[in-house]
Amino acid sequence: MNDSMPLAVLRGVPTEVRNPRTTEIDVLPTLDMLRLINAEDARVPGAVAEALPQVAKAVDLEVEALRNGGRVHYFGAGTSGRLAVLDAAELPPTYGIEPDLVVAHHAGGLGAFSGAKENVEDDAALGARDASEVNRGDLAVGITASGRTPYVVGALRAAAAAGAHTVLISSNPAAAAGAEVEVHIAVDTGPEAVSGSTRMKAGTAAKLVLNAMSTATMVRLGRTYSNLMVSMSALNSKLRGRLVKILVEATGLDAETCENALADAAGDTRTALVSLLCDVTPGRAAEALAVSGGSVREAMRTIRGDA
Repeated sequence: MNDSMPLAVLRGVPTEVRNPRTTEIDVLPTLDMLRLINAEDARVPGAVAEALPQVAKAVDLEVEALRNGGRVHYFGAGTSGRLAVLDAAELPPTYGIEPDLVVAHHAGGLGAFSGAKENVEDDAALGARDASEVNRGDLAVGITASGRTPYVVGALRAAAAAGAHTVLISSNPAAAAGAEVEVHIAVDTGPEAVSGSTRMKAGTAAKLVLNAMSTATMVRLGRTYSNLMVSMSALNSKLRGRLVKILVEATGLDAETCENALADAAGDTRTALVSLLCDVTPGRAAEALAVSGGSVREAMRTIRGDA
């Protein structure tokens, strides 16, 4: 690659364009500066809303992969990679899934999470190597503001070659890699308040998309009942108290009854909930949940169909 190539590439990336609305940002009083940044941030939700049809397609692929015994792999570098690591890390305690079902691969490994590593994001071969554990039927999700990060593109190409489904999350609708994946979630956030600082609007957009994707997937998989986190792991006293509160809200019963039901269910919130709502033993509730793939509503239908 010659010295002029990086500049030529950046010219085609919307997030690298100079923002005409913020050219005076460095001479503004602090409050006015913050208002300007906030005004730019306010553009992000609308841009995400425009991309929701593509997000829905990605959710369907994620649900399909996990229902069929596959896994979800995130690939990203820099801010994008860090956001992916956060999303993957928060799913097991929030929704009770196995830690290896949604895995984040960050360019340069976890050592690059808290400190930048030079050149790793430009290494397409490294992305391909990190994607070597992706299998047919899995879902590979690449996150890159420019849509062109070689590490991410290399990983997605390797994943596709392995027979995995592929999704790209970017802030560049014109990214060439978008044509190589099954779903391109292109959130058109435009130029940043500080040119090229994609940890700002592009990062916010990626966070919103990842949140929406993983949350919708967990809901579709029955990891919630209504809007309650009934699959949450009780890792401390605060969370145990939250589980009792969830049972109270879901059933309308008193806290003592719900606490006893949770104890009888060995701390499994879904078993306790089905037991309370259907007035069956924890054992019967657990059997119905096993048949339903863990969905509370499906377990309830199974039990009521048997009645």
